[in-house]
Formats: sequence, C-alpha cells, structure tokens
Amino acid sequence: MPKMKTRRGAAKRFSLTKSGKVKKNKATKGHMLTKKTSNKKRELRHGNLVSKSDKNRVKKMLSS
Repeated sequence: MPKMKTRRGAAKRFSLTKSGKVKKNKATKGHMLTKKTSNKKRELRHGNLVSKSDKNRVKKMLSS
C-alpha cells in the first residue's frame, strides 16, 4: 500500500503544537488594509487555535 499524502494546502495553513493543538493564522490580512485600524491589524498578526470541532478534521488532513 502506498504512503498517504499530506494535503499540501492544509500543511501551508496549519501547524501542530507539541501538545497536539492546531495553530492557524487569522484571515483578512491580505489586502484593503487602509480601511482597517492599526489595532485590528495588530490583532491579526497573532495566530489562533483551531476550534475543537474542526481540530480532528484538520489533523486528519495533515497526517494523511
């Protein structure tokens, strides 16, 4: 049986922590930044954790 391939799109967007949580970057940071306040842009710099309901699905995409 051949090796399972990782979904490359998911691998570029998510990463796993040592404790098994899934990290992601926040959205709406790519364009139209002049409308956004500096506070909002500063908040968007920091990553976030994936919700519990999506965690198993993302892990399956990363490990497949």
